[in-house]
Amino acid sequence: MTATDRSLELINTAAQAAADKLAHDIIAYDVSDVLSITDAFLLASAPNDRQVKSIVDEIEERLQKELGAKPVRREGDREARWVLLDYVDIVVHVQHSEERVFYALERLWKDCPELELPADAKATRGKAEAHAKLQAAEEAADLGGEW
Repeated sequence: MTATDRSLELINTAAQAAADKLAHDIIAYDVSDVLSITDAFLLASAPNDRQVKSIVDEIEERLQKELGAKPVRREGDREARWVLLDYVDIVVHVQHSEERVFYALERLWKDCPELELPADAKATRGKAEAHAKLQAAEEAADLGGEW
């Protein structure tokens, strides 16, 4: 079994919305062969809680406006460290970069086929690592300036 056309449409719209809000490392997996509850997972991350919330809000708004889809469940909104949007056909995970590294969902789903995403979404790959390196360099420079 493979993800339905509707699932792919939802995934692509959500991925583009996440990319438009500068999400990092957007990736999607077809989990339809291993899970009976959904067809696909979309993973995205951001370096801070405010951006996680912004990405989630944009995904929700875009899916509602363009495809008439509303999540049946939204979890993790209060802390905005890991927000899950359940659309039945797809599940969207938007995580703070630290949670993304710690929970490593990609490792859990690496045997599932990766779904093709819009070019803007694919271009986000590696941005979390680049952001972390930049942040570490800035922190080192700040520490160097205080001594």
